[in-house]
Amino acid sequence: MKYISVVNGPQNASAIILGCMRMPALSVSEAEHMIHTALENGVNFFDHATCYGDGEAETRFGDAFKQSGIARESVIIQSKCGLRFDRNEFDWSKENILESVDASLRRLQTDYLDALLLHRPDLIFEPEEVADAFDTLAQAGKVRYFGVSNVPTLQLELLRRHVRQPLVFNQLQFSLEQSQLIDQTLYMNNPGTERSIARDQDTLAYCRLNDITIQAWSPLQRGFIKGCFIDDPDFPKLNEELQAIGDSYGISKTAVAIAWILRHPAGMQAIAGTMNPEHLRDICDATKVTLTHNEWYRLYLASGKYLP
Repeated sequence: MKYISVVNGPQNASAIILGCMRMPALSVSEAEHMIHTALENGVNFFDHATCYGDGEAETRFGDAFKQSGIARESVIIQSKCGLRFDRNEFDWSKENILESVDASLRRLQTDYLDALLLHRPDLIFEPEEVADAFDTLAQAGKVRYFGVSNVPTLQLELLRRHVRQPLVFNQLQFSLEQSQLIDQTLYMNNPGTERSIARDQDTLAYCRLNDITIQAWSPLQRGFIKGCFIDDPDFPKLNEELQAIGDSYGISKTAVAIAWILRHPAGMQAIAGTMNPEHLRDICDATKVTLTHNEWYRLYLASGKYLP
C-alpha cells in the first residue's frame, strides 16, 4: 500500500480509501470481514456520510468495528454531512452540522471523527455559521480535521476566509472517463470542443496551491453513475490499453485504472466503493506500480481525448 501524509491532516493515510456507502447490504459479520480485508491490504481509511443508507452505513460499520477488536487509533474514519434528502435540501447550518456529527458518532460508536467533510455545497450557506460549528467540534475533540466534498474554487475561498481550521480534503469525481478536472486545461481557448469549457473554476490547481488533498470518488465510473467502464464494450480502445499495461505489470485492468489516478502529481487518494473483498484486493494492487509518463498519456488518449 502507498501512504500519504496529508498536509495539516492525518499522517500515513492509505492512498486507497474504502467507501462505505454500500455497507448496509452486508450483515454485521460480513462488514467485519470487509474491514479486516481492508486493513490486511493496507487500507486504513474509511469514508462515510450521514446520507448513506439514511445512516445505516455508519450503523453497520460501527457494529462491525466494535466486534472486530481493531484499535480505534489504527484507522482513519471520515464522514460527511450536509445532504438532507429527508428535507430535500443541502444544509450547512451550524445546527445541522453539530447534530449530524453527534448522530454519526453515535452510529459509528466512536468518540471522534478523524475527518468531517461538508457534503456538496449549500447554496445559501453562512460561512460564519460553519466557522462556529467547526470551532465547537474541534474544541470538543469530536473532529480532528475538516474538508469538503464537491466544492469549487470560489466557495472554497469564501469558506477558508472564515474557518480557523485548515480545509485538508476535497472529494471530487475523477476517473479516466470522467476527467473534467484536467480536461479544460488541455483544451483551453479551443472553440472546437466543449472540453474547453471551464466547469469547475480550476479546482484541481486551486487545491494543489492550497495543500488540499483530492479524494477521487467513482474512480471506475463512466458518466455520473452509469456503471463501470472496465470491460464495457463502449470503451474498446481504453480496455485494450488497460489490458496491455496491466499485462506488463502483472496487474488487472481495474488496478491500472486506479494507478492512473494515483500517478497524478497532485497526490490524490482513490475511493473504492466495493463491498467485495476480492475486488478490493484487486484495486489495492494499483499501489504496487507507478505508471510512466508515457503510459499515463496512452491511457488518457485511449479514454477518448486527443492532443490539440
